[in-house]
Amino acid sequence: MEINAEELRNVLNNVVKKHKDLKTEGFELESCRSMIALMDTDGSGKINFDEFRHLWDKIKSWQKIFKHYDTDHSGTINSYEMRNAVKDAGFRLNNQLYDIITMRYADKNMNIDFDSFICCFVRLDAMFRAFHAFDKDGDGIIKLNVLEWLQLTMYAR
Repeated sequence: MEINAEELRNVLNNVVKKHKDLKTEGFELESCRSMIALMDTDGSGKINFDEFRHLWDKIKSWQKIFKHYDTDHSGTINSYEMRNAVKDAGFRLNNQLYDIITMRYADKNMNIDFDSFICCFVRLDAMFRAFHAFDKDGDGIIKLNVLEWLQLTMYAR
């Protein structure tokens, strides 16, 4: 009971098609590969039922946030709305990180579509989870050797 990126794409796009108010063309394969990589806790290249369920619950909650900020129903939110959406999702970032998110996920008009929005949130969630896993004493500081750093960042691009 595991699914790969292509299967995940089919599942997500079948669901997204039913939500006409999202005005999206669906998830790209590369986005689903990223989701798999970020949610794949055992390194199998696939996600199992529990990993999928965790991803699905997150996507549903983030979808509500996206819809809240997509007030004009264009299928996108702007970079300012993205800052508020990130905060509403419980992520606390600095201005430099908000700028990085905009550079990475926004289009040339500084708008972020649903696919990019979800990919950004999946990445933030996974990176925070990874950090907390390494922060054994809870002091907000982790120490990684180069191999740990590469393992953490290469697969979860």
